[in-house]
Amino acid sequence: MSGAQQRLVQVASHLGPKKGASAITEKNPDDVVVTCALRSALTKGGKGGFKDTAAADILAGVFKGVIDRSGIDPSLVEDISVGTVLAPGGGATEFRAAALVAGFPESTAVKGLNRQCSSGLQAIVDIANAIKAGTIDVGIGAGVESMTSQYGPGAVTEFSDLLENHEEAANCKVPMGVLSENMAKDRNISRASQDAFAASSYQKAVKAQKAGLFNEEILPLDVKWTDPKTNEEKTITVKADDGIRDGITAESLGKIRPAFAKDGSIHAGNASQISDGAAAVLLMKRSTAERLGQKIIGKFVSASVVGVKPLLMGIGPWKAIPVALGKAGITKDDVDIYEINEAFASQCVWCINELGLPQEKINPKGGAIAFGHPLGCTGARQISTLLTELKRTNKKIGVSSMCVGTGMGMAAVWVAE
Repeated sequence: MSGAQQRLVQVASHLGPKKGASAITEKNPDDVVVTCALRSALTKGGKGGFKDTAAADILAGVFKGVIDRSGIDPSLVEDISVGTVLAPGGGATEFRAAALVAGFPESTAVKGLNRQCSSGLQAIVDIANAIKAGTIDVGIGAGVESMTSQYGPGAVTEFSDLLENHEEAANCKVPMGVLSENMAKDRNISRASQDAFAASSYQKAVKAQKAGLFNEEILPLDVKWTDPKTNEEKTITVKADDGIRDGITAESLGKIRPAFAKDGSIHAGNASQISDGAAAVLLMKRSTAERLGQKIIGKFVSASVVGVKPLLMGIGPWKAIPVALGKAGITKDDVDIYEINEAFASQCVWCINELGLPQEKINPKGGAIAFGHPLGCTGARQISTLLTELKRTNKKIGVSSMCVGTGMGMAAVWVAE
């Protein structure tokens, strides 16, 4: 090859898209970055710290926390997207009101959205994409859910005859527990493996909580709380996940009766907890953050959303994660931490095994089995958990992912700074 040809190859290689961990960890002015990511504590539905607090009130507290912690001028935030699943009317009215209560001016737009369990992540991705497209310069992606007040039979949509008479469409309304039993049987996921995974989630969460590893990501909130024993109303500070339980082992979980089938493997101890909580993420371009003096804690790289069979809803991360990695130009081995939502141990175990991911990279501080899955909140909660842990351990690349009701999966790639 002549010298001229060699120079052309070198030029072409520089012009082509760079791939690999080194490429996505480079800093560029157009990067969509995170300058604040925080969450409320997650509390037990019906009996935890937020049992008497409306979802929008939790959200308003978290919104105010973002303003206070980041120091952002609220008037610079052009749009807020909030993921939720159960809120009547998609939460549109009360979420706008929550933003105003928190201190955002009337110029800040607000919307609610619902993509089931990925709603919080979808809200963040929508804001990131709006920033990339130049629609806005600064925005917040958030998620919230009060499963205390809104979870139950009323959240299930009645299908028309048209939908009921289409087999695959009708499968979209099969209850989650039943879906998970079907998947566990279809994919030969043993109860022993599920209970071992669930116990590990509890044990990791207990260890992390005792070591104070959640403190940085959790914003303490003062709320009204009625004591169920005395009926006395008190003001309490909710500052810790209250679903985390010490002493859980695979053996103790093995004694719990199956919840959805006599010969089943799914039970309350190896499935996500019903919980209340909120989380929010502040995003902008790197050039904007530098101009505003905002401290950059991470950046958004890529995202994917995919569909799978409704009855195999739980396999969503298995399909979504490789797509997000491909879009980022990295491999699974480049990732330091995976935050995969523990909707059910069955689906998490299968996805992890099928993808060939090392257990030590999965949910190092535990997951939804141990501290809860407020449906619309989780996708946003994962970002505060992920970026905080990447920073603490001096690691760089993370992936957040979850299965999604009706048969979907979503994933995103993040880099900590």
